[in-house]
Amino acid sequence: MVVAVYPGSFDPATYGHLDVIKRASDAFDRIVVGVLHNSAKSPLFSVEERVKILEKATQGIHNIIVKPFEGLSVNFARENGAQVIVRGLRAVTDFEYELQMAQTNRVLAPDIDTVFMTTSLEYAYLSSTIMKEVARFGGDLSRFAPPEITSEVRRKLSMLSESEK
Repeated sequence: MVVAVYPGSFDPATYGHLDVIKRASDAFDRIVVGVLHNSAKSPLFSVEERVKILEKATQGIHNIIVKPFEGLSVNFARENGAQVIVRGLRAVTDFEYELQMAQTNRVLAPDIDTVFMTTSLEYAYLSSTIMKEVARFGGDLSRFAPPEITSEVRRKLSMLSESEK
């Protein structure tokens, strides 16, 4: 059985993330989606909220599990018995950073491979940052993520704007 982890912040998850998750679930026996708690960032959603949102958005995919994690991706991979780390690529600009991380991970854990999956072209422009920016200005999010995600983005931004008043 080949287990892969797909680590990321997923703040929030987009159709691009879900595309990689679905395709990875077809390629590997089990996928552990790791939702990163990064104390250096100020995410829109807590780790727990991101896990719940992703669980809801991926409930139709039988061979995945969503878990929070902190620290190095290679340690998360080992903790979950994974032989592979999956990383999504949108554009050439992603590749330089992702290659550097993959090479670092290879030094830290030579027994764990990194597999790059290019996001489908229809989502190549899309990022969590873009989605949040469009949401802040009331734009249509339906082309960025499914309703179970976009409704949570709108709810959270509404809550934040209410607390600022």
